Amino acid sequence: MADGTDGEDCTTKLTVDVWLKRVERRRQLAYPNDCDSYSEHQMNDEVHAKRGSWTGRYDFLLSLLGYSVGLGNVWRFPYLCYSNGGGAFLIPFVVMLIIAGLPLMFMELSLAQYAGLGPAVIFKRLAPLSEGLGYGMILIAGMVMLYYNVIIAWTVFYMAVSFEDPLPWRGCQQEWASPNCFSYEEEDECIATNRAYYMAKCVTFEQVRMLNTTLRTPRKPPAEEFFRNYFLQLSSGIEVTGGINQRLAVCLLVAWIIVFLCLSRGVKSSGKVVYFTALFPYVVLTMLFVRGLTLPGAYDGIMYYLRPDWDKLRTAQIWGDAAVQIFFALSPAWGGLLTLASYNRFDNNCYRDALLVAICNILTSFFAGFVIFAIIGFLAHELDTSVSSVIDQGAGLAFVVFPELVGKLEMPRLWSVLFFFMLLTLGLDSQFTLMETVVTGVLDTFPTLRQRKLVVVSCVSIVGYLGGLIFVTKSGMYWFQLFDKYAANWSVLLIAIAECMLIGWVYGAERFICNIEQMMGKRSVLFRRFWITIWKYITPATLLFILCFNWVQYSPVTYGRYIYPDWADAIGWIIALAPFGIVIFVAIVRLQSSPDKISRQKILKLLQPSPEWKPSEPRLAAERAYENSGGVEL
Repeated sequence: MADGTDGEDCTTKLTVDVWLKRVERRRQLAYPNDCDSYSEHQMNDEVHAKRGSWTGRYDFLLSLLGYSVGLGNVWRFPYLCYSNGGGAFLIPFVVMLIIAGLPLMFMELSLAQYAGLGPAVIFKRLAPLSEGLGYGMILIAGMVMLYYNVIIAWTVFYMAVSFEDPLPWRGCQQEWASPNCFSYEEEDECIATNRAYYMAKCVTFEQVRMLNTTLRTPRKPPAEEFFRNYFLQLSSGIEVTGGINQRLAVCLLVAWIIVFLCLSRGVKSSGKVVYFTALFPYVVLTMLFVRGLTLPGAYDGIMYYLRPDWDKLRTAQIWGDAAVQIFFALSPAWGGLLTLASYNRFDNNCYRDALLVAICNILTSFFAGFVIFAIIGFLAHELDTSVSSVIDQGAGLAFVVFPELVGKLEMPRLWSVLFFFMLLTLGLDSQFTLMETVVTGVLDTFPTLRQRKLVVVSCVSIVGYLGGLIFVTKSGMYWFQLFDKYAANWSVLLIAIAECMLIGWVYGAERFICNIEQMMGKRSVLFRRFWITIWKYITPATLLFILCFNWVQYSPVTYGRYIYPDWADAIGWIIALAPFGIVIFVAIVRLQSSPDKISRQKILKLLQPSPEWKPSEPRLAAERAYENSGGVEL
């Protein structure tokens, strides 16, 4: 085998030690002044100095935690848990974590740590025919990076206006309020100046019924009216672009400046920032949870969240939603995990890190559900309505339900600032890794630019800002929904399946386990057999199930009652399939790059590790060079 192993025997040949001693003697003769102080650890440090490395003990772990625990844990998981049987949803969620999410995370972390390379180069050296996998991942990260920073821009705006007294979305006596605006707070008036109806004490139930029958106009809370009419200035459809929303453009610029400053020195700077951004959300969630438990109606909301519906376990929907949620929560095949792990020291225990982050992801998601539904239960109590009518997901939960809620709490400005600052830190963690994935891809592809990394980060930030301007037009929300639906969908799953097949079958799961043991020491037979079985059979089958489930459940993107035109849906499919299209395109170019005819032998050769494939640890790299030279003395 290419790594000098025989089946499951990962021991190193003794002749290598003799060869290494000869190399060391020759180096001492060539550099006599350095030989006494030079050590293997210094060799490691020099290797990492070329690309940068984590400087603190917990930099990587907290960065990985921040990348994996994001906005989806707060506003998507609770909704999925509610709609898929409450507490029963935790069973398929944990199962999918074990057979799909954790194996992919552990595989990518081990692969990148072993080679010390990001996605742009690692697959080129692992198997030249699979080079496009890295470029596809970088394209996915780049597309998600564009619209993900828009969410950060939204939180910047909401956090800034949260200092106003009163909060700007309180009440319907505003220019941005439509006739459908409805507020329980303005109960001293039955009809406001904007002709909105307020029914707290003004009309009887029969009058309300007759009004609803006659007018048939849906009631909108002030926070929703503020979000759509004032904040987004939403147009009638994606085809009506309108001008750029200047306040959003400024907030987007601020968001990109924040990301640029935090990444200006690479992982050395971002590794320190995550000590705050990764841990602060837990502080706010705990505060919100304690406050939520004291509110009337909190118990009803929590019980609505937890009430298990065991019959749901018999449906494919709950298993498919659990698989999709855990897959996108841990974010494999986006390039981020490979990027973060590529800056690790060779002997880092990435298996321990993967387990810790996976467990924290589950616990954070579950805990966030308690917080969200305790507060939603209170809101339902205040509005004298059912919990189900208050529940929303995505932007509706973060920028409509919560702003409406904080206005009903004591010290509303404090809670509003804390909540949106929590969203800001959650978003920044993920954005750091997405941005670093793109930057690392550029630097690994063009190593001469490493001395000018600040310029590269600046250029990527400028391109990101200009590309994000489409999301701050008056039709920006429609473009946001389009990218959110398609950017990280089909290609992510296809790339993940291809990655599993490459490691499990082409490179060999047995050989990969040997590489892991070189980093973390000898492992038990049970460990080896478990992960070999998972990577070769169970995880690929699970990913195929997720892919088929998504295809069966596919429906064109919508935004509320708005139906996208066919041309917009076609753009969505291009966005969805472009990353995997790059994988196929690069493979074709590789096959045609040499004068030899395309044959089975040529394909097999291109699926073998290239001569540059080697571990990042200098001693093992020297052993690999010895093996590739056929044991010939240098």
